[in-house]
Amino acid sequence: MRATVIRNLGGPEVLVTEDVDDPVAGSGEVVVEIAGAGLNFIDTYHRTGLYPVELPFTPGLEAAGRVVSIGSGVEGLSSGDRVAFCSRLGAYSERTAIPADQLVPVPEAVSLDTAAALMVQGLTALYLATETYSLEDGSTCLIHAGAGGVGLILTQMAKQLGATVFTTVGSDAKAEISRAAGADHVIVYSREDFGDRVREIGGERPLDVIYDGVGRATVPTGFGLLRRFGLMVAFGNASGAVDPVDPLVLSANGSLFFTRPTLFDHVAERDSLLAMSERLFDWIADGMEVRIGARYPLESAADAHRALEGRATTGKVLIVP
Repeated sequence: MRATVIRNLGGPEVLVTEDVDDPVAGSGEVVVEIAGAGLNFIDTYHRTGLYPVELPFTPGLEAAGRVVSIGSGVEGLSSGDRVAFCSRLGAYSERTAIPADQLVPVPEAVSLDTAAALMVQGLTALYLATETYSLEDGSTCLIHAGAGGVGLILTQMAKQLGATVFTTVGSDAKAEISRAAGADHVIVYSREDFGDRVREIGGERPLDVIYDGVGRATVPTGFGLLRRFGLMVAFGNASGAVDPVDPLVLSANGSLFFTRPTLFDHVAERDSLLAMSERLFDWIADGMEVRIGARYPLESAADAHRALEGRATTGKVLIVP
């Protein structure tokens, strides 16, 4: 079969698609034929070594597909079942072996492409909006990268929960996409300072929470936009890892809270994974849209990484075997 393999850390050029041995389902595992794998910034962190992974490896933590073989000790799954996963390396491949307890069933009403596009970014948006900070009527939030995969889903969730939503985007085209998702105030950061613009629209310190997947370039400014006891949520490093924060910065800006959550802690228990996935699929059934901005063949995974890191993507990008 074909799979993308990283043998050395570095830029997108280290992503090489080659013939590898077919996976075999061990005890407690199944082999899934991948219909589509989701591209996420964490894939670039694994590629560069920011998040260390033992070499060599096949990247990609998120995919959807069908069960094609089942190992011993697995119950409740059959060949042909539609499944998805979000926390197992190996998604950039035609097939992969994965522990059965890391899979979730995909309802027939949800396409496999949508499921592949949802698992990491959709579940991330869900925990951000309902657990890290529980948005409700009257909440005011800022979502960075509002036209990205997490941003578009999180914006829709925030609006359904009754929040006022500020977003930042990099172009007028992305601004239109963010507005279409329901954002109340869209700031094009490439031509205006987002801190000044938030204050111009909302007054001094109007935000209850900031959802920041950008990192180093945006977090410091955000502290000055939060209300007293507000929450800064740094959940990604698109512009680089956030520099160390002096606790006195939090006290000087109104006894702020600062957290760095991860999806993997939220889905570490199977019951939580299943409950969150079911709730996420319910959002889809209720009309939430998932924008798939581009599809790249497996052999073009390097181009997909270049587009993501160059801020040239909108919505979700899929790697398709």
